[in-house]
Amino acid sequence: MANPAPAISLAEFAARRARLLAQLKRDGNAIGLILAGDADASLSHSWRPNPNFEYLTGITDEASAILLLDPAHPVKSKRVQLFLRPLNPELEKWDGFRAQVSTALKGQYGIATILRNTGFARALLESAKRAKRFACLHALAAHTAPISADLAIFRESALRIPGATITDLTHLLPAMRSVKSAAEIAQMQRAADITALGFAAALRAARPGQTEFDVQEAVEHAYKSAGARETAYRTIAGSGFNATVLHYHANKNPIAAGELLVLDSGASFAGYAADVTRTFAVAGRFTARQQLVYSTVLKAQLAAIKACRVGATMNDVDSAARKVITAAGFGDYFIHGIGHHLGLEVHDADPATPLQAGMVITVEPGIYIPQESLGVRIEDDILVTRGAPKVLTAAIPK
Repeated sequence: MANPAPAISLAEFAARRARLLAQLKRDGNAIGLILAGDADASLSHSWRPNPNFEYLTGITDEASAILLLDPAHPVKSKRVQLFLRPLNPELEKWDGFRAQVSTALKGQYGIATILRNTGFARALLESAKRAKRFACLHALAAHTAPISADLAIFRESALRIPGATITDLTHLLPAMRSVKSAAEIAQMQRAADITALGFAAALRAARPGQTEFDVQEAVEHAYKSAGARETAYRTIAGSGFNATVLHYHANKNPIAAGELLVLDSGASFAGYAADVTRTFAVAGRFTARQQLVYSTVLKAQLAAIKACRVGATMNDVDSAARKVITAAGFGDYFIHGIGHHLGLEVHDADPATPLQAGMVITVEPGIYIPQESLGVRIEDDILVTRGAPKVLTAAIPK
């Protein structure tokens, strides 16, 4: 891990914002908002912004920040405006001191107009009176969930501005985020390489007499030693019957010879996730039945990976795996979809379109037979290219 850490440049963040501004301009110069989200007061875990905000700015430590996008603002430097919470020296004695708005801060973030949140309402009003058109960019919510943050603001604004309209452009950011840049792919490859070190450590720990938690601790300790600050999601380490539970998280039981252990884990590097599953024979040997199930899942996965081509759909990839598993007589035991997009989120923004070069998806078929305490899942992270798909997690044996 001696190579310099890959990084996304300020120029790339600026290009993302410019691309989004161009889309808003094509839709009648609609105004867009991206909200970072409010801080969580909990001390038990770190705060992370809304992934769309992180994608467009790279800023990960400014809770309650707002990005205002106004493609027709007469002042070019104000077509992108960043609003930050006011400084609070008393609070910052507890949570960490924050920088003043200055030329240095604008240079650090690559944004020319930075203001405090106290000026947001006035700025939005001035833009809205002129544009009279708002664009929802945050994901829309089900009727049982709170209204998306931008739509809630736009509704209140539209009540006060005659003729103002709200349009749905929620497809824009998933389309942008789903196709990874070279810099993003480098981040994800580093996350995959760190994950490989973790799985090697876990394999050494997966011995009779150890516990599922020993395996979890081994994999996660290796991630941190290799430069990952955190896992991409909660590690699953399930042996025996627990291997048949898709989202098993207790990770507390002893592991025994003769069992299979399903390890589903991934490192996060610079915000980008890896997501990998391997199934180990605890004592190093499969029974004939275990080997039959494992080889079926592996064949299904290889067929699905082969199907990860430009123009294919996720349903095409799923069908390739499901055909193998069904033909082997295990169709009723493959109870989930084949995978999902991967990136800043483990279940990353999904444009619901055919695959394109630059997309990264997981391929994770599985067979789960609870009555036999037998579960097998194999998962890799796949980069779609203009040629053959590339397995980013190929360094992890299977």
